[in-house]
Amino acid sequence: MKKRKIEIMDTTLRDGEQTSGVSFSVSEKLTLAKLLLEELQVDRIEVASARVSEGELRAVQQITEWAGSMGYLDRVEVLTFVDNGVSLKWMQKAGAKVQNLLTKGSMNHLTYQLKKTPEAHFSDIQKIIARAETVGIDTNVYLEDWSNGMRNSPEYVFQYLDFLATQPVKRILLPDTLGVLTHSETHTFISEIITRYPHIHFDFHGHNDYDLSVANVMEALKAGCHGLHLTVNGMGERAGNAPLASVVAVVNDFMPELKITVRESSLHKVSKLVSAFTGFGIPANKPIVGDNVFTQTAGIHADGDSKKNLYFNDLLPERFGRKRTYALGKTSGKANIQKNLQELGLTLNDDELGKVTQRIIELGDKKEKVTKEDLPYIISDVLDSEAYEKKVLVKSYVLTHSKGLKPSTTVSLEIHGKQYEENAQGDGQFDAFMNAIKKVYTAEKLELPKLIDYAVRIPPGSHSDALCETIITWEKQGKDFTTRGLDSDQTVSAIKATEKMLNII
Repeated sequence: MKKRKIEIMDTTLRDGEQTSGVSFSVSEKLTLAKLLLEELQVDRIEVASARVSEGELRAVQQITEWAGSMGYLDRVEVLTFVDNGVSLKWMQKAGAKVQNLLTKGSMNHLTYQLKKTPEAHFSDIQKIIARAETVGIDTNVYLEDWSNGMRNSPEYVFQYLDFLATQPVKRILLPDTLGVLTHSETHTFISEIITRYPHIHFDFHGHNDYDLSVANVMEALKAGCHGLHLTVNGMGERAGNAPLASVVAVVNDFMPELKITVRESSLHKVSKLVSAFTGFGIPANKPIVGDNVFTQTAGIHADGDSKKNLYFNDLLPERFGRKRTYALGKTSGKANIQKNLQELGLTLNDDELGKVTQRIIELGDKKEKVTKEDLPYIISDVLDSEAYEKKVLVKSYVLTHSKGLKPSTTVSLEIHGKQYEENAQGDGQFDAFMNAIKKVYTAEKLELPKLIDYAVRIPPGSHSDALCETIITWEKQGKDFTTRGLDSDQTVSAIKATEKMLNII
C-alpha cells in the first residue's frame, strides 16, 4: 500500500518565538533553519513575521540567501498581513518567496477586530494574492481563529473557503488559534472541509491549551489533512503548539498508512539546542526529549528489563539518539544498581551489593539524586568503611554556626564501648568538631595525628548534587595516610573521614 505523504512545517522560528521571553538572534535563526531543513529534514519552515524589526529582516535575509544557494527557497515561509502590500515589499527586501497570509477565519474576529464585511475582506485578500503573484511570491492563507469560526460561524468559513477555492493559493492553513478544539471536533470539522474541497491542500495548526494538541493532530490526519504545523519542544504562545517530537513518534508508531520524512534520531539534539538558545527549559518528563523519559526508577522495572525487556515499549531511546538509563535512589533496588555497574564494567558480590544498595537508599531518603558516575565513589566508601573493625564511633554531634558567634560543636564519642561527650569552639564547624575530639583524646592521654591536607570535591564526572567527597591527609610518627568521607553535606563527609582516621590509629 502506498503511504500518504504528510508535510511537516516547523514554525519554531516564528510561532515558537512567541513563547513569553524568547527571542532568537540572527545567527541562532540561521543555525536552526539549517538544522531544521538539513538535519531534521522537515518539509518547510516558517521563519518570521514580516515588518517586525530590523533584526528579523536581517535574519530572514541570511536564511533566504543560504536557502537559495541550497535550492530550499520554496521551503522557507514568512507570516504576512493584509496591509495593502507593505508585507510583500518587506518580503522582497528579505528575499523570501512564500507568504503565509494571516486572514480572519471567524466572523467574530472579522466583525470586532477588522470591522469589515466578508466581501470587503475577500476583496482585500484577492488584491494581495494578485500582487504577490506579479512579484513571484507564492501564497498560503491562514484562517485565524478558524476553530471558533467552525463552532460559531461555519457559514462564514465556507463562504470564505468558496472564495479561496477560486484563488491561486498553494495551501490553506487551519489554526486552532486559541487551542480550544477537542479531538472529535477536529475530526468532524476537517472531514467536512476535505470532503467539500478535495483538491485543496489543507494544513492543521494545533495549540496545546488543554493538552490536546497531539490528539487533535492525530484526528486531523485521520480526517485527511495534508500538512501539520509543529514546533520544537512545543514552544509557542500560552501553553504552546503541538510538539514536533511527540507528533513524529505518534505518526510513525500508530499511523502506518502515513509517511513523514522527519529524522527521529536528530530530534533530541535539536531539542537541546533550541532549549540552550532560548533558555526555555525542557520538562524532565516531556515525552521523547525530556531527561527522565528513558529512565527506569523502580527496581522492579530494571529487573523486568533484564528478563525479556518486560518494561520496554516501542519508544526505544536509540530511535531518538538516546540511551535507556536506570535511576539510583531509594526505589531503585539492586537491579538498577546492577544495570549501572554493568555499564561501568564493575562487579560486586551479593553482600557488597546489599551494602551499596543500602547506602544509595539512605541518600535517596534525603532526596538526593545519585548518578552512575557517583557509584565508584560510593562503592569505595562503603567497602573502605568495612575494611576495619569499628572501635571508635562518632555516635552523635551538634554543629552550630551563628552570626557573631564562633562555630561550636558538641560531640558524643564511643571508644571501645566507653562513652564520651565534649563541647568546643573553632574557626569553623569542622575545626570545632576536631577541637572537641582533641579534648576527649587529651583527657585519655591519647595522641591524635596531625592534619596536613584537606580537600573537598564533587566526584569527577558526577552531574548530581548528591555527593561531596572530603579527602584528609594525616601525619603520625613521620608517616602520612589518607582517609575519605562521602556524604551530601561537606562537613559531614569530613566527619566521616575523621571517624575512619580514629579507627585506623
